[in-house]
Amino acid sequence: MFQEFVEERVEGDGATLFIRRAGPDGAPPIVLLHGYPQTSAMWHGVAPILARSYQVVCPDLRGYGRSDKPASDPFHQPYSKRAMANDIVAVMQRLGHERFLVGAHDRGARVAHRMGLDHADHVSAMVLLDIAPTREMYAGTNAEFAHAYWHWFFLTQQQPLPEKMIASDPEEFWKLKCFNQARGENPFSSEALKEYLKAFQEPEVIHASCEDYRAAASIDIEHDNADKGRKLTMPLLALWAKRGVIETCFDALDLWYQRAERVEGDALDATHYMAEEIPDEIAARMVGFFSRNPIHAEAAE
Repeated sequence: MFQEFVEERVEGDGATLFIRRAGPDGAPPIVLLHGYPQTSAMWHGVAPILARSYQVVCPDLRGYGRSDKPASDPFHQPYSKRAMANDIVAVMQRLGHERFLVGAHDRGARVAHRMGLDHADHVSAMVLLDIAPTREMYAGTNAEFAHAYWHWFFLTQQQPLPEKMIASDPEEFWKLKCFNQARGENPFSSEALKEYLKAFQEPEVIHASCEDYRAAASIDIEHDNADKGRKLTMPLLALWAKRGVIETCFDALDLWYQRAERVEGDALDATHYMAEEIPDEIAARMVGFFSRNPIHAEAAE
């Protein structure tokens, strides 16, 4: 995977992140953010296509993969989407990118949402894969959603309940959760799956990823409520899976209209892991959207 990509660790904002990067010097920068319980490896099909015409940066989020796993606190602040977003902005700045594009999936898309609110001067446009806004999804929970996204409620249980249960067989838990969300199929390449399972063997990753979900159900919603109706101002493309929960349980565009000023969207013929199932289409959608919404000439201050 990721032939001709540089691998390195770059200091963020309280955590040092492992990143993969490639692309022509002077090309527009784009950061790609992964979801749970994965790593930057999820972009192995999309990133090389984008790297033909963009400077592509694929980090492991704090708490995941080969990035730092900071100690948490009773409020889960170190795993708030605000803290995670601050890492990404800091990493991009250290790489010389003051203003950049964002492509993100799952938990990474929730980080991107917060980043767009907190750092609007740095984010030029974003493509978010298979999510609706976190607060609105919790508010709209029904039995069908809770049954399909059981992990949203299991992982938020008080430490150490989910950690101990997952640690009894991390590989089996990972496969049950992810294969189930892919309608019983295995959409992952052997190399990517090997990386995911290796990372998920670490107790620190299991705990940090639980903290990610605990933050989502608590401090992240507090941050959303404090926004008092403030919306994303940059162009947003929401893409979701026709064979997924966002399509069956929510009106994704309506929820994004509540949280973003400039939004368009579409359902694609895939399951939740769309970047690995249909990478050519995801890359083409990103290129088309970002071509219509290029990075503004002015630099972020």
